[in-house]
Amino acid sequence: MKYDRIYNFSAGPSILPEEVLESVRDNLLNYEGSGMCVMEMSHRSKVFQKIIDEAEADLRELMAIPDNYKVMFIQGGATLQFAMIPMNLMKNGVADYIVTGNWSKKAYQEAKKYGKINLVATSEDKNYSYIPDCSDLPISPDADYVYICENETIHGTTYQKLPNTKGKILVSDQSSMFLSKPCNVSDYGMIYGGVQKNIGPAGMVIVIIREDLIRDTAELPTWVPTYCSYKTHADNGSMYNTPNCWSIYVCGQVFKYLKKIGGLEAMDKRNIEKAKIMYDFLDASQMFNGTVEKEFRSWMNIPFVTASKELDAEVVAATKAAGFDNLKGHKSVGGLRASTYNAMPKEGVEALVKFLKDFEANYKA
Repeated sequence: MKYDRIYNFSAGPSILPEEVLESVRDNLLNYEGSGMCVMEMSHRSKVFQKIIDEAEADLRELMAIPDNYKVMFIQGGATLQFAMIPMNLMKNGVADYIVTGNWSKKAYQEAKKYGKINLVATSEDKNYSYIPDCSDLPISPDADYVYICENETIHGTTYQKLPNTKGKILVSDQSSMFLSKPCNVSDYGMIYGGVQKNIGPAGMVIVIIREDLIRDTAELPTWVPTYCSYKTHADNGSMYNTPNCWSIYVCGQVFKYLKKIGGLEAMDKRNIEKAKIMYDFLDASQMFNGTVEKEFRSWMNIPFVTASKELDAEVVAATKAAGFDNLKGHKSVGGLRASTYNAMPKEGVEALVKFLKDFEANYKA
């Protein structure tokens, strides 16, 4: 059965590969002969244990995750990590943050509840339209870690080169770029990502953390909730309580899909090609303008504007009527935004660009 599908440019929850959705559909009522849906089965069953084990193994293979890193599937999304990170990683009570947009700013503000948080660089002076020079930052000698949001979903910026942390642990929120390109995990102490941006249903975060950074619960302040200890999740195989079984299952299917198409190297080539189509159009357009300095443009989230808020709204309405949805920019910045995540086909970007070109050519103010 074929379904009418729109081109969904949402920043999250986002588009998933049709091949994965079809597989999920076909196994919805009876997963691999179990007689039940994954949403119905016990997380303690052998069937689900196989699902979560395969998901972790496939993710490790995709990212070439070293053996001394733990992989955890934790509920609460990326936002919970804004608190869990300082709770778990601050031994000296000090951390350095680089703020390049809405999400790193939120993480910075949350972390200040738990210790001394230093703002070592920011691009707020130009409305987060660039990534600041991070080659010689004033890293605090007693900092427990340095924090970045590697791809800012709302403002559409991304790091082309990781900061020089001067030997300090690097923690990265990769939510909106997770699995979009190869990643050298050893460059980080911890990577995490909310899965709803690029790999699965909302409600879960994947945490990849070096084992030596996982502190015993007894070492943590007594006020840290049991659930907010990484040790709790590491020791219980991500099943201290009932996990987000459905999200783990769908993410696992996406991992298999990525392996099938050639892994992260192949995905990276696709994503660069798609984004280039959109950016080439914006650079040539007289009506539409990108909001990010070229050197720091994201391959995943492409914000752009017209000359007025009124025209922005008109374009959004026109695109939706034409079968392109979720192009309205985030409420905090306005404008428009096209999120071209892994599952967005090249044809979708080409169709959007054609529509915008025609809109511009035929527009009469």
